[in-house]
Amino acid sequence: MKNICFNFQLHQPQRLKRYRFFNIGGDHYYYDDFANEDFMQQVAEVSYIPANKLMLDMIRGYNGKFKVSFSISGVALDQMEIYAPEVIDGFKELADTGCVEFLAETQGHSLASLIAPDEFKKQVKEHSDKIESLFGLRPKMFRNTELIYSDEIAGLISEMGFSGMLIEGAKRTLGWKSPNYLYQAAEHHKLKLLLRNAKFSEDIATRFSNYSWNEYPLTADKFINWVAATPKDEQVINLFMNYEALGNFQKKSSGIFDFMRALPRFANEKGIGFATPSDIIKTMKPVDSISTIHPISWVGEERDVSAWLGNTLQQEAFHKLYEIAERVSLSQTRRIIQDWTYLQASDHFYYMGTKETLPFSPYSSPYDAFNIYMNVLSDFKERVDSEFPSSIENEELNSLLTTIYNQATEIEKLEDKIKHLETPKSPAKLQTTPKPKPETKSEVVVKSKSKVVTPKAGAKSKPGKDVK
Repeated sequence: MKNICFNFQLHQPQRLKRYRFFNIGGDHYYYDDFANEDFMQQVAEVSYIPANKLMLDMIRGYNGKFKVSFSISGVALDQMEIYAPEVIDGFKELADTGCVEFLAETQGHSLASLIAPDEFKKQVKEHSDKIESLFGLRPKMFRNTELIYSDEIAGLISEMGFSGMLIEGAKRTLGWKSPNYLYQAAEHHKLKLLLRNAKFSEDIATRFSNYSWNEYPLTADKFINWVAATPKDEQVINLFMNYEALGNFQKKSSGIFDFMRALPRFANEKGIGFATPSDIIKTMKPVDSISTIHPISWVGEERDVSAWLGNTLQQEAFHKLYEIAERVSLSQTRRIIQDWTYLQASDHFYYMGTKETLPFSPYSSPYDAFNIYMNVLSDFKERVDSEFPSSIENEELNSLLTTIYNQATEIEKLEDKIKHLETPKSPAKLQTTPKPKPETKSEVVVKSKSKVVTPKAGAKSKPGKDVK
């Protein structure tokens, strides 16, 4: 039986304000709250909220036969909690149906997997904890930022215990192979790989309302017929796209919601089902291994990471950021940790791209994006240096902090011991010797009469009588 596997990505960066050189050292708040609130509320109104309602109606209307999965970045979740809590409520309602899966991501939608393994693992765990706390479901599958994947990243994900991962069905990696099968990582066979069907995904996400497209208009029955026409042994069609395709990129007036609503009916007629990524890896066996030394992604013609690291501006900002990664990891200051997470978002580097026009950039040019980001990074670095001076080598700093930590732990143990010793014992445990009762006058007289008297030296006792 063929299955369609939907995965929708949700991400919104913390957009930076117009942070100038003269702000460095005096202004430690970097974000354009007005723009972030405005954009989140707008996209929630036209896309997230109606799309959540649509998904819930489809699940209930088809008695749980429709299933879907989501990848929501930690940065987006933070903004939803502040600016659009009704979106979170909608996802909680979807989670309660049992037909929805939430995947793990990086907390900051970062590129850490390319340069900082420890930071990457930390962010993935933090994101998994957040998903579990909000929706009561611990992620078992992983989707990396922008579907970035390589053999090295597969090793990190496998070490963390994930059973599967979503990746791009890039032609340069697949070659003649089809993305409509389950695969496994070449060096880590326990890690299963679901590959995005780029054509079918983009038919919905980008071409749906394109009047010049030769297949316009796309209807639900036409799309399902395309899926049904794939070879019989190709059992999974992975449709991975941005959630904003529903209502934002493809407007409601285009008929995108009606298209989605009709899909399960036509799929059922063709014997095609819907499954979550975890369902797929439980019911299917991998047919082959996938190996790629150089990272792939789902962006650009090359399907590589050049959209974020393709020019000198991006590379300079990227390496300057991660130069301080080790020192930031030592900090316990909440604001520094939060800013560190937000500054790692892939969007900041994407806005510096010079390969093509960037429709989602809030900046007038890539150079404007670079200047503002580097100003912010300069101030952030000063804050980190104020906690951990750059004059001290990292190894020496680690040693000092370890000593301080060990001493603090020892002090806590001694304080606990002192408190334990100072705590009064309960009356039941106290063993006291009872005080003798005061003697009466008659008892004293009797005792004095019965007292044994030792005879003085040289005194003679009478024969036949005891000495008293």
